[in-house]
Amino acid sequence: MSLESFDALVVGGGPAGSSCARELERAGLHAAVLDARQFPRDKVCAGWITPQILDELEIDPTHYAAGRVMQPILGFEVSLVGGKSARIRYPEPVSYGIRRCEFDAYLLARSQAKLFLGEPLRELVRESDGWLANGRLRARVLVGAGGHFCPVARQLAPDARSREPVVAAQEIEFELDPEQSARCPVSGEIPELFFERDLRGYAWLVRKGPVLNVGIGRQDTHDLSGHAQKFLAFCESRGKLPPRTPPKRHGHAYLLYGQTPRPLAGDGFVLIGDSAGLAWPQSGEGIRPAVESGMLAARAIAAKDLPGYAHAMQERFGPRSGKSRPGLSDLVPRRIRPWVAERLLAQPGFARRVVVDGWFLHRDQAPLRPSSAA
Repeated sequence: MSLESFDALVVGGGPAGSSCARELERAGLHAAVLDARQFPRDKVCAGWITPQILDELEIDPTHYAAGRVMQPILGFEVSLVGGKSARIRYPEPVSYGIRRCEFDAYLLARSQAKLFLGEPLRELVRESDGWLANGRLRARVLVGAGGHFCPVARQLAPDARSREPVVAAQEIEFELDPEQSARCPVSGEIPELFFERDLRGYAWLVRKGPVLNVGIGRQDTHDLSGHAQKFLAFCESRGKLPPRTPPKRHGHAYLLYGQTPRPLAGDGFVLIGDSAGLAWPQSGEGIRPAVESGMLAARAIAAKDLPGYAHAMQERFGPRSGKSRPGLSDLVPRRIRPWVAERLLAQPGFARRVVVDGWFLHRDQAPLRPSSAA
């Protein structure tokens, strides 16, 4: 078995891994991406990307939309489940609905890294000058980019796993047939967000062209299936689901920024994206943190300064310990939270400035500047 050597081995080909690999290649380094799945692969996700992500990745939305789902999003409808909603609109797209199976494959294909797909990380050995993976891939630096269950994080940060507060989600994503499309009341331009009455999670209806995604995520993982079923029943009672909506739900888990002890960097390795637990605390959105962490990690690797990655992340996202930015459940006493939340969420000003602009889109945070190609 012949050995192949690289400056960095990225384990995981999602947005974090592909963004890191692309940035490494642009810096003149030789990167490889190892992933247990072949691409394109199924990835159920509400799936929207902001204009800031397009700027960071230098994606032309018109070019990307050719043959792919690229649903302009012009606003959001926000409410407490069963309460009055606030429907807000913007004069230009504030996000674009995408399918992760298409988006992830697109990013990975253009990364210019050498790809080892359909091959899991089976063996990892620390050497004096780097790492040896699967007995044949040698690299100076290892990048964990395999999501919540990343094998790099599991092997190199095992003590953190038992202390992690996990956010769990269940989703349904399916292509609408002509009848379903005609009878689906969800607007592609206006996704709908529903905060649960205990404020421990929220649910959503996101239509992306010919595709509908219905899901729920909760910080309290007790009886997640029951909460999901109740939300689907609520949607059916309000006529929000098209006929023959598939019953099967897909589950996944992730960690929120500032709420996990997983390290960002260690001896010869870095963790990025969901491997490091970087989803936004209030919304659980993880694509932009994944992309930005991949870019920042690559720059630290190129500078041969792995501790600098952790410093850059804290400058960008804030401290990883202590109190995170307050969410809705932190703003009012527990006994009156549903009453107050229902009224706040129905106010267009609060829904726009706090929920959408702040918690979900982070519109006040400028995009990272892309590196110039080497």
